[in-house]
Amino acid sequence: MTPAILSYKRSISPGRIISWTILFLGGVVMVTPLLWMFSTSLKYPHEVYNLQIIPDEPTFENYFFLYENSRFLLWFFNSILIATLTTVSVVFFDSLVGYVLCKFDFRGRYLVFIAILSTLMIPTEMLVIPWYIMSKEFGWLNSYWGIAFPGLMTGFGTFLMKQFFESVPDDFLHAARIDGLNEFQIWWEVAMPLVTPALSALAIFVFLGNWTAFIWPLIVTNSQELYTVPVGLASFSGEFVTEWELIMTGATVATLPTLFVFIIFQKYIVRGVMLTGLKG
Repeated sequence: MTPAILSYKRSISPGRIISWTILFLGGVVMVTPLLWMFSTSLKYPHEVYNLQIIPDEPTFENYFFLYENSRFLLWFFNSILIATLTTVSVVFFDSLVGYVLCKFDFRGRYLVFIAILSTLMIPTEMLVIPWYIMSKEFGWLNSYWGIAFPGLMTGFGTFLMKQFFESVPDDFLHAARIDGLNEFQIWWEVAMPLVTPALSALAIFVFLGNWTAFIWPLIVTNSQELYTVPVGLASFSGEFVTEWELIMTGATVATLPTLFVFIIFQKYIVRGVMLTGLKG
């Protein structure tokens, strides 16, 4: 046998076949709900409980109805606004705090860091009541600020950025000080470009997390004009009737930004996760 044939036979070993089979089955399991969601969005109400992936009478009427007779576009704008605002805030403040905790030596630094890490052990559900009381006292109920403020800074983002700033050589910072840069300029112009993978991964995770947030926006808002997409879609489920075709239509449209983020920034997500594991 030629070397090429031997190499090909080695490449299709039983272990490799089993691995690819498991991956394929896992992919089918992951993709099937998305296909069913898109299929349901093309069905009439009487076909919703038909388990066929391809509808007998596909229609785009649900999309037109969602556009013309609901506040979906406003909900979509609200989600984009909240997710973008929180992402920018987290990337800015968490990286700034992480840099200070990593590169500045001051009394109580480790206590502050431990206090920030301890917030990661508190379930979100336990924070809802303090957030609500705070929002009520400051007049933030039923407002964009009330929806956004709990996510403007995160303990995870601070921890992640601190770990990545550990890899920035101190010699670079000392050289920048000698050149006359102030501390803010050193952080922004020297340190930040060196941790771009971490910044990208953090921004992606924060954006997707706030895009799909449901519990807090549901609690803090009582006006449909301020609903985000998840809360707005839940309004299609009533006490007696659930309009699954409209829910699936809205979910399909709402999935597009997340798919766009994953497709365009996939390499940053993978690299950020890999480097997080190395730094952790």
